[in-house]
Amino acid sequence: MFADLEPLALTREDWDVREPYPDGLPRPGLVLHAAAWTNVDGAEENREEAFAVNDAGTRNAASLGAPIVYFSSDYVFDGTKGEPYVETDPTQPLSVYGQSKLAGERQVRAGWIIRSSWLFGATGHNFVRTMLRLGAERDELAVVTDQRGCPTYVGHLAKATRELLELPQGTWHVAADGDCTWADFAEAIFSEADLTCDVRRISTAEFGAPAPRPAYSVLRSEQPEAPRLPHWREGLRACLERLR
Repeated sequence: MFADLEPLALTREDWDVREPYPDGLPRPGLVLHAAAWTNVDGAEENREEAFAVNDAGTRNAASLGAPIVYFSSDYVFDGTKGEPYVETDPTQPLSVYGQSKLAGERQVRAGWIIRSSWLFGATGHNFVRTMLRLGAERDELAVVTDQRGCPTYVGHLAKATRELLELPQGTWHVAADGDCTWADFAEAIFSEADLTCDVRRISTAEFGAPAPRPAYSVLRSEQPEAPRLPHWREGLRACLERLR
């Protein structure tokens, strides 16, 4: 969906965003900045490293002078609103990870800030792949039931990102339709994948993760022209189909 833009895909080995853009690489006309520190719990003990990637790395990407697409997070909010967050709601991240992503947003001078939520896909480390692996190994898993968000399939997010390039620059909320808890999501994964693994619902306190998370981080856009993503269950089915 980005083929017409003649993309140049760079790995971390090609360019570690903590460093200036390497000499000899083509100068881009648009930067899709997906490089990020995503270890939410690890950021609590590695604040400097998380900021080096998410804040300074974004500054390096923005310094190329081309419009930038920066992928941000629902974790820039504290989760106390109790109803969907829109683009103009005040930010107040609870975790070091959320703080570093918000700092990255502030490095964007020209481009699109895309806040999304609970991303999953057929590759990489994410909740769906973890649940599929553990669900095939165990009879029961304990999963948090007091955090609510919008599990978003990266394939649907990529399509929406392409559409956003035709819309004004600024901050956009782009997340799957519908919402659920992590426990709801795990049960849906096991059901769709025909895995006989039970979900034992536990609280965030019982789970005991180092980083605080927002209890409610559902994202919606207040801009009528914003791309609308399919329901998260459709994204789950599309992801599982790719994995098959």
